[in-house]
Amino acid sequence: MNIPNILTSIRIFMIPVLVVIYYLPWEGRYHACAAIFALAAITDWLDGYLARKLDQSTPFGAFFDPVADKLMVSIALVLLVASYANPLLTLASAVIVGREIVISALREWMAEMGKRASVAVSYIGKLKTAMQMVAIFILLGSRPDTFYAYIGEGVLIIAALLTLWSMYVYLKAAWPELKSQETDKS
Repeated sequence: MNIPNILTSIRIFMIPVLVVIYYLPWEGRYHACAAIFALAAITDWLDGYLARKLDQSTPFGAFFDPVADKLMVSIALVLLVASYANPLLTLASAVIVGREIVISALREWMAEMGKRASVAVSYIGKLKTAMQMVAIFILLGSRPDTFYAYIGEGVLIIAALLTLWSMYVYLKAAWPELKSQETDKS
């Protein structure tokens, strides 16, 4: 175990802590959950930075880092959808989670064909991630039906639109391979 892998493991262990605190009958839970999510986002950036800087990339980290990210975001969105009961927030969350499933499957499939670089993380993907992290942070830290919650919902909708755009970019890059496989089997 190295420092980046420890940070990834901590992020995975933070998920049940986030869920438990979110449901506590305690007024401070909103700020505590936002802080936990922010800490998770920081460790996400830090573990990648340290793995590259210290040359400590490992198969464990390569596998679990994206898993930890997707689990934290998905679980946070599920908590928010249950609390907010807002159709737009639900749709935006479904788009974000659905895109993660599609792109993860696409990357795995492209990797099997030795073409993973075709669907490497793009600038729009990084922007999408930043927007969704900010939105989730705001939403976790706010009571539903407050001014800040409405801001968070707006940012999440923007993140969902960026999500669709980034999915289009990835699918467009992979389309020649998707199309050629379809033609080969015809």
